Amino acid sequence: MTATATTSATTAAAATTKRTLTGVITSDKMDKTVTVLVERAVKHPVLGKMVRRSKKYHAHSPNNEFKQGDTVMIEETRPVSKTKAWAVSKLLEKAKVE
Repeated sequence: MTATATTSATTAAAATTKRTLTGVITSDKMDKTVTVLVERAVKHPVLGKMVRRSKKYHAHSPNNEFKQGDTVMIEETRPVSKTKAWAVSKLLEKAKVE
């Protein structure tokens, strides 16, 4: 292989890397879908204080195996429906039952 073919192959592999996020499941009431709350910390532009920002994502869960309160990792996929373009990739921590 030439140097150009090798470079294009590595850039293609880097472009197909899927984004992953970690969050807590807030709802598992839908069939094959869970709602995941992802929180991140952002520095406030004026005050300099760390502020929590959160966003909810609908993620595909084909076997309905994850429950509310579980911490999961989701990865970006092709759109499955109008609001669902993420899939649960693995369970990080089970919900604590009290």
